[in-house]
Amino acid sequence: MADISAIFFILLILGVAFPAMLAAWWLLFPNMIKRAQTRVEKSLGATFWLGLIVIIALVIPIVVLMALPIGPAKSLAWILLGASLTVSSIGSAGIAAHLGERMKQTGNNYSPFNAFIRGAVILELAAFFPIIGWLFVWIPLLITSFGATAFALLNWMPRVKTVNTETSTRVNTETGKQVNTLNAEQV
Repeated sequence: MADISAIFFILLILGVAFPAMLAAWWLLFPNMIKRAQTRVEKSLGATFWLGLIVIIALVIPIVVLMALPIGPAKSLAWILLGASLTVSSIGSAGIAAHLGERMKQTGNNYSPFNAFIRGAVILELAAFFPIIGWLFVWIPLLITSFGATAFALLNWMPRVKTVNTETSTRVNTETGKQVNTLNAEQV
């Protein structure tokens, strides 16, 4: 019975600690989290693919260092693994901020911090769901968080797209008819 209680309380502590860690990142580094959030919002596909490249670039040295029979090399591999997962939580905070913003768009009157915490809890609970959450939520979100972190650290923002939003009225000199044209603006 004590083993079950220990496992339950460890999971409970981790369940509270994850949103708290993301909130700490959000409060300590608001600009970096905003950049990660913008990347997740504007270019999710590019963020995912960059995250996959970053993970492959990190897995190769970790596997090589783990395979070496030298103790300090294995320690370095574990340190590299822990550091990379810690830094990737910046991207997770960006994803949680994006979820919080989406919740605010539904018409609820949440404060920014309240929406962020709710987004972090939703992110955590979705990834915690057995099998489906582990395979189809946690793994893609982990890859995306690595990409969002890389974009945020490199300060690469999505390109500004031009969108035609205004119409103007002109008269065609050949036919004498009125013609509506669109003017380009940046979004």
